[in-house]
Amino acid sequence: MRLTLSLLILSFFFAHCTQEPEVPQSGTTAPSVTDRPKGKLFIIGGGKRPPALVQTLINASGMEEGGYGIILPMSSGEPDTSAFYAIKQFTDLGLALSKFRSYNFRKGSYPQAAIDSLRNARLIYITGGDQNRFMDVVANSPVYDAIREAYHSGATIAGTSAGAAVMSEKMITGNERRHPEYTGNFRTIESNNIEIGEGLGLLNTAIIDQHFIWRMRMNRLITVVLDHPDQTGIGIDESTAILVENGNAATVYGGYQVIVLRHPEGQTVTQDSLLGGRGLELNILLPGDSLNLD
Repeated sequence: MRLTLSLLILSFFFAHCTQEPEVPQSGTTAPSVTDRPKGKLFIIGGGKRPPALVQTLINASGMEEGGYGIILPMSSGEPDTSAFYAIKQFTDLGLALSKFRSYNFRKGSYPQAAIDSLRNARLIYITGGDQNRFMDVVANSPVYDAIREAYHSGATIAGTSAGAAVMSEKMITGNERRHPEYTGNFRTIESNNIEIGEGLGLLNTAIIDQHFIWRMRMNRLITVVLDHPDQTGIGIDESTAILVENGNAATVYGGYQVIVLRHPEGQTVTQDSLLGGRGLELNILLPGDSLNLD
């Protein structure tokens, strides 16, 4: 019975997502990126998303009051499955399936109706997977512009794991130049090692790392902050999120901690390939703690 019900829901989901939502054509000029955004960011460190965390996202976005949500699954190697479960986390908490659409954009193919829908969404949710795969589709495209316009106009932009990494202007790609075979260990603090790519630029003063404590990624974040002392390094653990309002005011939600690393003196020393620096600031934030990103 449970399997039959799941198949029926899945069939309805795919049939439903082929329909274009009825939204007004925006016809508006993109807002200046120097303005304070009217929207919010909900940046999840990956892992399981407990109902209470998802409910916090629903409350922040105002989805219970109206509007619709768009799922962007381009990070995933299995985008249909990823989109299905992304929507399910919301419908499990009582939101109607009809409030959601999923758009798996392909590089070079950006239907105007889908772009207009994205621009007018109340919630845009970016799934996990590979942030490089996502940005390969989105960079320098109408999708990139529509996400930023939606954020500045009042939408909530949410993402988990890879969907968290893409929030930054300077994005951790996950690659190491000196150690190209991926192990996930990040054993060193070396120059010219951690690769940084282009993200969505919704945060231009902070670089996001995810799965942070669970996967022991402190060496990676230290390296990034030494390489980019003008940026705040934010390591978000699994089942944990930060809610960013007004472009600069962040609050921690979820079950675990957020690590904040800064290099205010900005003096990084390189000895051979080793990186050094003095005066780094480390803060460990608990759920309910706040952070100013300016």
